[in-house]
Amino acid sequence: MSLKKIAEMTGVSPSTVSRVLNNVSSTCASKEVRDKIFDAAREIGYQPNENARNLKNPSKVSEPVCHISIVLARIKSLDDDPFFYELFRSLEISLLENQITIDHVIYAEETLSGKSGEDPKKKNEILRNIEKSQGVIILGRCSRQLLTEILSFNSNIVGVWRNSMDFQVDEVICDGQKAAELAMNHLFLLGHRKIAYIGDCSFESRYVGYCGSLISHNLPINYDWIKPTDQTGESASSAFSGLLEEGGDFSAVFCANDVTAIEVLKILKKRTRKMKRKISVISIDNIEGSENTSPFLTTIHIPRKEMAHMAVTLLLDRIVKGHTETVRIEFPCRIVNRSSCYPEP
Repeated sequence: MSLKKIAEMTGVSPSTVSRVLNNVSSTCASKEVRDKIFDAAREIGYQPNENARNLKNPSKVSEPVCHISIVLARIKSLDDDPFFYELFRSLEISLLENQITIDHVIYAEETLSGKSGEDPKKKNEILRNIEKSQGVIILGRCSRQLLTEILSFNSNIVGVWRNSMDFQVDEVICDGQKAAELAMNHLFLLGHRKIAYIGDCSFESRYVGYCGSLISHNLPINYDWIKPTDQTGESASSAFSGLLEEGGDFSAVFCANDVTAIEVLKILKKRTRKMKRKISVISIDNIEGSENTSPFLTTIHIPRKEMAHMAVTLLLDRIVKGHTETVRIEFPCRIVNRSSCYPEP
């Protein structure tokens, strides 16, 4: 199937389709257009024209198309979480480059979680599809019970998540605790000692990093400044508004993800005239939206493209039995220093 076919299905030009599928730039098309193009490509089983590519390199032998399943372990929809949306798109591009077709995209939260109301027939059908796939990539940390069940149907698995599960599957990780410590150290260097936290607090590595950083600097943990959320914009808005209404004298806020931080910055902007002090804001992820805030958001970069590429590389190698031992690859994170953090007077 050609780029022209996808262009006809989506109502855009073949050149736009090419730019999106080749990841020329995230700004080459709107999110809506990009979604339509990727959905159409998956619907028709699009693969790059390998014969045309091989004209430039006659010695290269075309590999057979590989078919895999992707399990989204922590979200009910890609639209729920920009980080996983961008990670998924990076993965799709890497899969296309390697002649791999996505046969099934599975939302584990709705279909494999074991919660009441789950349809047993649908679950069994999904597990059979996983069994038929040549491999599985899991995005987002899942329960050991679910991972064990998936592993019983398919042994070619790569997990992409923040922290190691210490389980017998290949993993590509970027340590959430280290990311939190990096964010906190940035605030410490700016002189901040009164730092609030907004985000998930249940078995969450970023929360552990926040608390551990305070303890290592001999600073007390003020639980009045800790607001548990589900890390969505709505819950972030409610949590931060509550912090402000309580009148705490914190000078900085560490947000567990960019979605939370973006909402915090919106509230601060609306209340600029009422605020007696500047509040620094820092977070983790470096999603595309973090570049369009006011002020620009200082955040910790998680290398999504590189993690996606490595996940595909590991999966292909395991499928052909290039390795049989469990492999764990950890990517470092780095700070993206913009303008949402200020020195403490």
